[in-house]
Amino acid sequence: MRFLQELGCYFILLKKVFSKPEKSSIYYRQTMHEMVYLGLNSVGILSVISFFMGSAITLQTAYNTENPIYPTYLIGLGCRDSIILEFSSTISALILAGKVGSNIASEIGTMRITEQIDALEIMGVNSASYLILPKIIATLLFNPLLTLISITVGIIGGGLAGTMTGVITPQDFIYGIQYAFIPYYITYSIIKTLFFAFIITTVSAFQGYYVTGGSLEVGRASTKAVVYSSILILLFNVILTQLLLS
Repeated sequence: MRFLQELGCYFILLKKVFSKPEKSSIYYRQTMHEMVYLGLNSVGILSVISFFMGSAITLQTAYNTENPIYPTYLIGLGCRDSIILEFSSTISALILAGKVGSNIASEIGTMRITEQIDALEIMGVNSASYLILPKIIATLLFNPLLTLISITVGIIGGGLAGTMTGVITPQDFIYGIQYAFIPYYITYSIIKTLFFAFIITTVSAFQGYYVTGGSLEVGRASTKAVVYSSILILLFNVILTQLLLS
């Protein structure tokens, strides 16, 4: 019963979020702020993780293709497809669920327990739309760019790791990442990213918006936001993979 109650509250909150904004100019400024706070500030950590992730994938692929019957360019191909199809969308989303999701839940949760949201409601402001809608728009616009950055940095990291350790030549790696390339894989990755961005933002905002109590409850809401977002990301990853690649 508690699950159904929370699910109902979640959809009620979404209805409030997507109601008509009072002043579009205010929402525009808030969205630009959120794009910097939630998107641009995540480029650094995502790039570092993607670089080492691409390096590890290349070295593991090389280890599994040591048999002479396998051409070495398959290392580049395996690195490319692994990063595009799975790691740069799903793993990046899990990282953002921890960084962005916890920030959203704690920010809105703190506003709830300090009665700032109540003050907005008293002034006639749709607090759900004002606080959450710019975050949703910002992540939906910026997260696909983060995924493309992750793909690029991951492949560069894989190429550098492969050539510096001597498991593959630069020419073979470049040939491998170009071999039998399917552009739809990029589209597939971006579609997944959009779903994951919506999940991270709305689930985290929901956890923060309905916090009751004090700072301890805000911490718990932040933890629940990360856990629930991660579970839903993995669930929808399976569903979207079946729907989009079958």
